[in-house]
Amino acid sequence: MTMTIPALVPLVGPDFGAVGGASQLRAIVGALLTYGLIVAVLMVVISAAIWAVGSAQGSWQTASRAKVGLFVALGGAVLTGGALAWANWLLDVGATL
Repeated sequence: MTMTIPALVPLVGPDFGAVGGASQLRAIVGALLTYGLIVAVLMVVISAAIWAVGSAQGSWQTASRAKVGLFVALGGAVLTGGALAWANWLLDVGATL
């Protein structure tokens, strides 16, 4: 029984059915990133409130540190949101390879 090369090509390739758990991984990553986003939003609210109080009381050092905290929290929220989109994209690309 001889088979030609074009006939063998569909038989060669990875078995994606053998690797399971992509849906579980997506759920775990989504849950962890949700917690991260909640913490980042709470940090934004707290830092903004401290910045306002520090500015109103004339404490420039407190206001300055709260401003830095606010920008760090905003950056964390952006990175966390981007990480969710990136993880979903990687899982989708991995499933189609």
